[in-house]
Amino acid sequence: MNSQVVSLSGFDLINSPRWNKGTAFTDRERDIFALHGLLPPHVGTLDEQIERRMQALSQQPTSFHKYSFLRDLQDTNETLFYALLVRQVEQLLPLVYTPTVGEGCQRFSEIWRKPRGLFLSYPNRDRMAQILSHPRYDDVRCIVVSDGERILGLGDQGAGGMGIPIGKMALYTALGGIRPEYCLPVLLDVGTDNEDRLKNPIYIGWRHRRVRGDDYDAFVDVFVQSVKKRWPHILLQWEDFAGSNAARFLARYRDQLCTFNDDIQGTAAVATATLISAINVTGVPLAQQKIVMLGFGTAGIGISDLLVQFMQDEGLTPGEARSRIYAIDRYGLITEKGTDVRPEQLPYARTEQEVQPWRTGNQEMTLLDVVRNVKPSVLIGVSGQPGAFTEQVVREMAKHTARPVIFPFRTPHLAAKQRHRT
Repeated sequence: MNSQVVSLSGFDLINSPRWNKGTAFTDRERDIFALHGLLPPHVGTLDEQIERRMQALSQQPTSFHKYSFLRDLQDTNETLFYALLVRQVEQLLPLVYTPTVGEGCQRFSEIWRKPRGLFLSYPNRDRMAQILSHPRYDDVRCIVVSDGERILGLGDQGAGGMGIPIGKMALYTALGGIRPEYCLPVLLDVGTDNEDRLKNPIYIGWRHRRVRGDDYDAFVDVFVQSVKKRWPHILLQWEDFAGSNAARFLARYRDQLCTFNDDIQGTAAVATATLISAINVTGVPLAQQKIVMLGFGTAGIGISDLLVQFMQDEGLTPGEARSRIYAIDRYGLITEKGTDVRPEQLPYARTEQEVQPWRTGNQEMTLLDVVRNVKPSVLIGVSGQPGAFTEQVVREMAKHTARPVIFPFRTPHLAAKQRHRT
């Protein structure tokens, strides 16, 4: 540690997670920074600290307790936290992020102790630029932001959604090598419609129904414009916004600053790359595949849009490419006159004329109905509903396709819950 760079000393230094090294401060550093007496006399190494923390972590009774333990460590000693995470990434990644972060968001108010990131609440909308202007944020180069409305498969968690930006930014550092001081987690607190949160006396968020409509859009725009002014070259990642909002904000701001939505684009990139690898085995070009997409929120639409781009590269028109994809959401196959079809889903809606011969009654067409009539070669699932790919569905698909491609993607948190139930 360089005394010309660090002006803190004593308790202020030890209480700074960025600079604190615990027992690893050398005798000379203890002289310089007035740490004698505040620390036990033993001068430890980073390896010894890691061993001590891993022992303590192993004694925690549940994954949630381990998550809370690691959050405390991050807020106390970032050097040790990241050293631990980098060296034990396979073991700790499920604790720092999915699936355990889901429960961490649900119980965030129970474990919140020290400030990390920024809570930008609706009542403070006129102070946005002032809050962002503090010199402590001068080094920021990337932001992960959420409004907490669609956390994994758990729905609206309000201010508890901050667990997602914190966790994702930890991955930026541990896996991407980006310095912690460059990373800023942000939670846009516009209220919550989660009754459990609103009634919970220890809930730390703004205790108000979720702001929507023009007021909500204006608040988000104030945030984006303030960010652009403060950091013109920032990387802004949208995380766990509700489906319609996620798509709208990506379209609105994608040409204004360096920004992306992991739920839409990240999932799409992984799914498309995997499918391309699979069709290299099957030998059937992408443009000739018939694809059924179960789950048509942000992930399903993102995957479909990227597949359409690749099919266009193979010579199809946009309409021809979209016609290769059969989208199924909570009310069955998406059709032009279907129930609760959102604007962003309409480009993939089937016509009533096309699907009328498939109907056996007035009920919505299920996954089995679609597979039976479409005879797809690819089945992709990004629904939060477990158990949708039944044996009957798979056998029906295999009747008509020599080498079916089946990808049961699912949110890790939901998968963990299902394993627990079974």
